[in-house]
Amino acid sequence: MKTGLETLILPAGHAGAEAAARRLAAGGLVAFPTETVYGLGADAANAAAIAHLYAAKGRPAFNPLIAHVPDIAAARRIGRFDARALKLAEAFWPGPLTLVVPKTDNCPVADLATAGLDTVAIRIPAHEVAQAILRAFGGAVVAPSANISGHVSPTLAAHVESDLAGRIDLIVDGGPVTVGVESTIVGCLDAPMLLRPGGLSRERIEAVLGAPLARPPVEAENDDSQPLAPGMLASHYAPRAQVRLGAQDVAPDEALLAFGPARLPGVEGAVAVMNLSPSADLDEAAANLFGYLRSLDARGPRAIAVMAIPEQGLGEAINDRLRRAAVMR
Repeated sequence: MKTGLETLILPAGHAGAEAAARRLAAGGLVAFPTETVYGLGADAANAAAIAHLYAAKGRPAFNPLIAHVPDIAAARRIGRFDARALKLAEAFWPGPLTLVVPKTDNCPVADLATAGLDTVAIRIPAHEVAQAILRAFGGAVVAPSANISGHVSPTLAAHVESDLAGRIDLIVDGGPVTVGVESTIVGCLDAPMLLRPGGLSRERIEAVLGAPLARPPVEAENDDSQPLAPGMLASHYAPRAQVRLGAQDVAPDEALLAFGPARLPGVEGAVAVMNLSPSADLDEAAANLFGYLRSLDARGPRAIAVMAIPEQGLGEAINDRLRRAAVMR
């Protein structure tokens, strides 16, 4: 892959959006904020640019990418929406929901981006910077999280720079993101199926559908299997330190990722402590998750102990990311 690129960093705004669109049209890689995490964008129709994106991230080519578009009309040019998929799109787009639907017959998204599947993952981001870039570019943009594959996802432009400076063309700095975990992914191929929990809760989706979401028949069991959707590899979102879940105490060589007001035994001797939400607010915890994992990991602990987080609302997505981060590597 190309390394040693001069990675330009521009503030969000009209000039930044126009520069991003030009780089994308020229086959370049552009990182930009969405409401969930920072994405690394490439022209969805340009297989060479997508190959460069995989190489820049160190991302397995069998892991499909999400195509980002500005509106439902653009989404329907690349994917076929049945009544339930359209209902979800109209209820939650723009927003942190990705829908996996069959490709249209003339779908312009390169086969490399869909990992050889006959489906395409589509999202309309709500972030004004992402929207400005998509409209200036005029086509679909594939945009996985803007980090080295498997590392903690970026919620600040500085996180992107730390992982990808010298590997990509441009970073558009739009400040911190608001949601902080990736989009929820729902497959709309038969019965709507939750493929990845994320920034939109299962409960809100099921309320619109009027029925429970199905679960995928097989979760990715190891990093050599082909996932049905982005973010389903067994080991993912991983800091360098080992992650220990359900911690009820803290060892002196551990950092603590806390949640809520409780204090664990041993916390006084921890390498570092960060609390996702002292008030136990799951939305706040989701927004802080990746940034806090990165900050604790930078302190060089032997392990990061993580307090228990309720498996409800956005807690489902938070726990999904933490379980993947904790997989032995």
